[in-house]
Amino acid sequence: MTLRAAGSALTALAGAFLLGLSPAGAGERAAIMRPSMPVPPDAYPIATDARLGGDASRTRLVFDLSRTVEVSAFTLADPYRVIVDLPQITFQLPSRIGERGRGLVKAFRYGLVMQGGSRIVIDASGPVRVEKAFVLDAVDNDPARLVLDLVSTDRDSFMRNLALESRPSRTAARPSERDARPPNDGRPLVMIDAGHGGVDSGAIAPTGEMEKNIVLEFAHALREKLEKTGKYRVAMTRSDDTFIPLGERVRLSRAAGASLFVSIHADAITHNTAEVRGATVFTLSETASDAEAARLADSENRADVIAGVDLSAEPEEVADILIDLTQRETKNFSASFAHSVVGEMKATARLNKNPLKSAGFRVLKAPDVPSVLIELGYVTNKEDLKLITSDAWRTRTAEAIAQAVNTFFTTRLAGAPNPGSN
Repeated sequence: MTLRAAGSALTALAGAFLLGLSPAGAGERAAIMRPSMPVPPDAYPIATDARLGGDASRTRLVFDLSRTVEVSAFTLADPYRVIVDLPQITFQLPSRIGERGRGLVKAFRYGLVMQGGSRIVIDASGPVRVEKAFVLDAVDNDPARLVLDLVSTDRDSFMRNLALESRPSRTAARPSERDARPPNDGRPLVMIDAGHGGVDSGAIAPTGEMEKNIVLEFAHALREKLEKTGKYRVAMTRSDDTFIPLGERVRLSRAAGASLFVSIHADAITHNTAEVRGATVFTLSETASDAEAARLADSENRADVIAGVDLSAEPEEVADILIDLTQRETKNFSASFAHSVVGEMKATARLNKNPLKSAGFRVLKAPDVPSVLIELGYVTNKEDLKLITSDAWRTRTAEAIAQAVNTFFTTRLAGAPNPGSN
C-alpha cells in the first residue's frame, strides 16, 4: 500500500461595583495583542479599553466598544476558563492589558478566532459561573460596553453547569472558507503552517514582539520562494491573524492532499536567555529527544487550551494500527527532510547546538504527510530576535528551506535512499 493510498483509507452587579461607568486605575491595566489585522475604519466594531473590578467572590470584566455587538459566553474546565465569543472585533487596547488579573480573573487574552469571529479567553482562578454577559448601548459620551459578571462557585456546581450549557458553534473555518485549494495539476502540494494566531499570540519577546506575527511573515516569505520555483503548489493553514486549532491544521493538510507539511514557530525560554539560541528542526516522536524538546512540545500542544477550544469531544483522527503502519514510512520521509533543512540552514541561520530533535507535537501527527516543525530561534534571546525580525535574514532563510524542499522532492522522485531512514 502506498503512503497516499494508506492515508486515504483513514478515516455580567450594582452600586460601587458598576465599574463599567468608571475609569480603571493604571495599576489594573496590564497588550498581549495588537489590532488583529489591518481593516478599513469602521469595518468592524473597535474595542478601545478593558478593565477589571471586584474580588474573589464576584468579578466584573468590561470592554469599551465603538458599537454594540451580540455576545455569548460559556465555561471550560481543567483549566478553568470563561470564553466570550463575539463577531469580528478590531482590538485597539492599551499595551500589555490582560496580563495582570484581579479577583476571579487571573488573566485574559483576545483575538480573531476565525474569519468573522473574535474571542476573549479568561483564565479563572477557580470554578466560576457566568452570572451575566451583556452589551450596554452607548449613552451620551460613554461608549458601548461589553459587561461580563463572574461569581465564584464550587467544583460540582461548575461541572453540572458545564454539562447543561448550550454552546455556540466554534468550528474553525474549513478550507473552502479560507485559502482556495490549489488545483491539482500533478505538482506536489506543500502546506505551510504559521504557528499560533488570533487569540493565541504564542511566545512574546521582552520587547513585545509576538511569535504569531513573526512566523506569519516568515511563512509568507517561504510561500513566495516556493511558488517562484514553479515546481510546487503551495497552501497555508492560515494566511492572516486567525487562530486555527491544532487538529484542524492537520486536517487541512490531509484534506488538501499535501505531500509535505512545514510548521513555522519561534521559541521562548525563561532561563539562560543569553546562552540558549538558534534554530531547531523537530520531527514527531512520542518519546522526546531531550527535556527541552519535551518542554517545547508540551507548551505548543497547549495552544488549543489557550484559545479556549473544548477538546473533550475531539475525535481520534485515525485508528492506532493504521497510524502505526503509515507513519513508519512518513517518519522516514520527515527525518529525511529535517536533515535537508538543517543542512541548508547552516549557511544562513544560527543553529541550536542540537539542531535536530523530536517530540510529540500534535501538529505533526498526520499519519500520511511528512511533517516537520521549524523553530526559527528564541524571541527571548536578543541576537535571535534581531535576526528573525530582519527582512534580509528572513529572505535568506526562506530560500534555504525552499532549497531543502527541492532536495527532498528530488530525492523522492529519483527513488534514492532516505538519509533519515531507520
